[in-house]
Amino acid sequence: MNLNFERKYWGKYRYIFGLDEVGRGPLAGPVVSCAVCILNDKDISNDLMKMVNDSKKLTHKKREYICNYIKNISGIKYALSLVNCKEIDKINILNSTLKSFKKSVIMLEKKIQCKPDLILIDGRSTIPGFDDYNQKGIISGDSKIFSIALASIIAKEYRDNLMIKYSKKYPKYLFEKHKGYGTKEHISLIKKFGLCDIHRKSFVKNLKYEK
Repeated sequence: MNLNFERKYWGKYRYIFGLDEVGRGPLAGPVVSCAVCILNDKDISNDLMKMVNDSKKLTHKKREYICNYIKNISGIKYALSLVNCKEIDKINILNSTLKSFKKSVIMLEKKIQCKPDLILIDGRSTIPGFDDYNQKGIISGDSKIFSIALASIIAKEYRDNLMIKYSKKYPKYLFEKHKGYGTKEHISLIKKFGLCDIHRKSFVKNLKYEK
């Protein structure tokens, strides 16, 4: 992947935020969003550009390397936010995702002390209530646009690590293996043990499980 898209627009837009999320589909855990802004492309090596891709196509080791690389340079800033399972059950997953997007943008604004000139969001949706922001949904943006791909990688690595931490609190659900997604193993454990505090009740309402 390269910075061609960002470089095309940097003449017109100085601050471009790339947004993506992970965790829309799982039966447990939060949805996590990340906003990324590239302030100085000189900090980005060719090796990093070659490595960056849609987070689902990368191994944990590569995602971890990329995240550690980014932490040690000043030319890339990012902000993470999440919406927990109780909120997801209350307002649904789409609204929760959009809420997490909004939180990420606001947090990154504060971090760099600048409002974005352009927000690029993976997928079709844009953030409601952000009428004074220039937004654009990009289908498959995480495989086309560098800043969105980085957001995807950072969000996934953060969420996966969070689910590993949850696995220590709720060891019988094996969250460290499936990260809350609806695998056969996870579903069988729900049927056996019922739900824990981080399960999304609205996602498993058709499952018969112990209460």
